[in-house]
Amino acid sequence: MRRYWERYKFHSLFIKIFIVMVISIITVAISTSWTTVRMSEKLFMETFSITNSKVLNQIKENFESFHYSIVTATNNAQLSGTIKSFLTDKDSTSVRELRTFYNMTTQMKKIQSTLDTYQVGIKIMGENGRSYSTNTQNLLMTDTELREHELTRNTMAEPKRLMYQFYKESKPGVNQKDGVIVGSKALMERTTSDIYGTLYFTIHEKDFRPFYASFVSTGNDVAILNMDGVIVSSNRSDLMGQEAKDLLGFAKAIEARKLDYKNVAFRGTDSILIADYLSSYDFYIVNLIDKQTALGQMVDKKAVIWICSAIVIVALIIVFLISRKLTRSLTLLTRQMSKITHRNFHNYITVTGSFEFQELGHTYNYMLDELNAYIARLVQTQKDQRQAELAALQHQINPHFLYNTLASVNFLVQQGSKDKAVHTIHALISMLQNALSNVSESITVTQELENLKSYVFINHVRYGERIRVNFFISPDCMEFHLPKLIIQPFIENAFFHAFTKKSEGYIHVLISRDAGSLVCEVVDNGDGMEIDERDLPLSEPEGKRQQFTGIGIRNVHDRLVLLYGEEYGIKIKSRPGEGTVVKIRLPLLRRQHEYQFPKKEQMDG
Repeated sequence: MRRYWERYKFHSLFIKIFIVMVISIITVAISTSWTTVRMSEKLFMETFSITNSKVLNQIKENFESFHYSIVTATNNAQLSGTIKSFLTDKDSTSVRELRTFYNMTTQMKKIQSTLDTYQVGIKIMGENGRSYSTNTQNLLMTDTELREHELTRNTMAEPKRLMYQFYKESKPGVNQKDGVIVGSKALMERTTSDIYGTLYFTIHEKDFRPFYASFVSTGNDVAILNMDGVIVSSNRSDLMGQEAKDLLGFAKAIEARKLDYKNVAFRGTDSILIADYLSSYDFYIVNLIDKQTALGQMVDKKAVIWICSAIVIVALIIVFLISRKLTRSLTLLTRQMSKITHRNFHNYITVTGSFEFQELGHTYNYMLDELNAYIARLVQTQKDQRQAELAALQHQINPHFLYNTLASVNFLVQQGSKDKAVHTIHALISMLQNALSNVSESITVTQELENLKSYVFINHVRYGERIRVNFFISPDCMEFHLPKLIIQPFIENAFFHAFTKKSEGYIHVLISRDAGSLVCEVVDNGDGMEIDERDLPLSEPEGKRQQFTGIGIRNVHDRLVLLYGEEYGIKIKSRPGEGTVVKIRLPLLRRQHEYQFPKKEQMDG
């Protein structure tokens, strides 16, 4: 994973440029193709709607021609005295009845001849109970059933109108595969408008279908709907006899808004719908065009996709080669610059590539020269400054300690204890020699322990041994180095400030190793104080006990942070009545250390 990340890091500019170009090219290709297809679809629908509107007009002419034939036959029947006599006579002899039936047959053949072009059956029923039928297979019901049927009731409700209705037998045991379109008209007296019979014209749906069958094709369907939304005829057998209220609603919307066409979703298929009203029949004729099928014939989407894909691939190859050539020199330059390690400003890059990249390389190398010169001056300045600060800090500590020690010697001389005074002065001289030597040198734990014992001796001389001091030093820590006078200020504070309420107690000095650090602790069981462990104990607010606000304690912490970094320094824990624990954390140093220029993180801090 790391290897791939490194590779990406050096080629990120090329990858980003290439990705942007890929997205741009693909977006342009898709947008252009989509726009072209949409424009083609729009043009197709407008053109197709015009063409199919003309087709619908031709279909309407076929229906009107059939309707005209039905109207002619109806008028002939209405004007025929033979038919009227057949339907109105009630009492007659057998001979007269036979002659009437013969005349009726002759007359019906004449009327039937006007409909020879179509497979139409005619049935007439009179008020006298007589009936005559040229085709008994169209209406599979008895005369009594027909008189009481909805077909007759609707006809009688509007006797002056030639009405077209859809009929499909649903009686058990009767198998009628196709529906029947029934044209019906009441036969009336001209003068009195009395109804003396009913005329029925029947045509099977399969014989009705040829009126439009030559105009349909795959994906281009026709449906005839009555005003109840029932499909009375269609080239699609799955739609026959089905109720399609939504289709009727679309047709009415097109008529009401005078639309050329309407995009609809019918039975889960996106379609273009064209509709017209057949006023003679009170039917709607609907033309459904399957978009996918129709547009697929016009626009070869697979070909468009293949052509667009080929163009995109060629464009991407060209973009890849050009982008790679443009960014190659920059990638090489970046790789050389990345070889400059942390704080290594002498790794100059090799100048190669085009004029622009050569100028960039020369400028970078010149920058390294200037940076190295500046760092050299800065290092020397910082080194001199830190050396002066260390000397000043150490000299701040020495007067503080010297004052307390001389006070103790003065007390001994006043008491006449010359031996102790001499011993005390020797101890003081030893400590001063150590303190006033090279400020940048460190000392071992063993030497620091000797200095601490001399200091404790001086304090015992003055204050007595009411405060006991014990040293617990881990044997494996004796040879480690630490700064001079790093522990003494805390013992001094414990002597002078920790036992103001208590008359006696102890001070423990512990030195050990912990997680790669040298830990020095000064523990007492003195008065203690209120202190927040998270606060730096060198900047307590006024009102708190000033046990750890002496300049010596502050300077010890400053020295540690200055020399080793923020992870080292002093932490203090204390509670009233329980004493105080001072923990000093130092790095493990096995040889004498010259405190030079601080670490980079110290400089940044």
